[in-house]
Amino acid sequence: LRRPCGSVASQPLLVPRIPLPEEFRTAITQPGHPEPRFIAFGYVDDTQFVWYDSDALAQFARASGQFHREKILTNHHPAFSRGAGLSERGGIRSTRLIADLVPGYHSIQSMRGCYMERDGRFLSKYYRTAYDGMDHISLNEDLHSWTAANRVALITQDKYETTGEAEHHRPYLEVTCMEWLRSHLEKGKEILQRTDSPKTHITHCPISDHEATLRCWALGFYPKEITLTWQLDGEDLSQDMELVETRPAGDGTFQKWAAVVVPSGEEERYMCHMQHEGLREPLTLRWGMIAGLVLLGAVVVVVMCRRKLPGKKGVRSVA
Repeated sequence: LRRPCGSVASQPLLVPRIPLPEEFRTAITQPGHPEPRFIAFGYVDDTQFVWYDSDALAQFARASGQFHREKILTNHHPAFSRGAGLSERGGIRSTRLIADLVPGYHSIQSMRGCYMERDGRFLSKYYRTAYDGMDHISLNEDLHSWTAANRVALITQDKYETTGEAEHHRPYLEVTCMEWLRSHLEKGKEILQRTDSPKTHITHCPISDHEATLRCWALGFYPKEITLTWQLDGEDLSQDMELVETRPAGDGTFQKWAAVVVPSGEEERYMCHMQHEGLREPLTLRWGMIAGLVLLGAVVVVVMCRRKLPGKKGVRSVA
């Protein structure tokens, strides 16, 4: 979910990290294949620690990413494998139930997890699914009843209530989820509690003779929470800028950018403000000002977007 991005001055610096374990599972039906393919990933505090694929030669879950490189978890992760196998059968039941009604390629995706307060108390727990990329059904807070997102999901709800599907998820959400969280926080604390400062730069891409796009980048940072905001002469531009969701970089860190369209020749009036746990104080970037941009360990590079303007043969050079 997108976090609201208002004025940097009016926002708290950053909310404290609340660790959580999450599982993302997908079952896919394919015409001509008797069994759906099942894929699962496990995350702790936005960091992937294990994966499972029913099409893999080895039918067990494997540690992944930094958890694998640092040998924090063994490649054979029996608890996740057992859970993946149980969920695979559940996913197969769900996909077959719908595929029988609508033949073809279909997918059931599910995610479940729990949030914990810093004092160790449960904050919340959840289980919800999507069918062909659309919200489908979710387990209510009481961990007994279901909420269907649409009419198609009512079929699944009836089936789940008849078969007692909630019983399969309750032990994990009430007990196992917290046990896994505490275990992985202890085993992977050097990874999960680290701080990687963002590497930053601003790109300048002319879009006409009169306008250009300034894009403020933050790369290679951890944890995930970060704030990017453009300002014009000190005035907040959060309503006029394009802001992408924070994205995983594939190496255990994250990346994000915010862009604003500006009149050509007025670029230096615009400033990008950045807040992250890895910065001792907010970072301010301005296009065209090279000196002083290396701040608080953040590597700052200013790059000119080499884009040919209409009617011109040359390209703009690096500032």
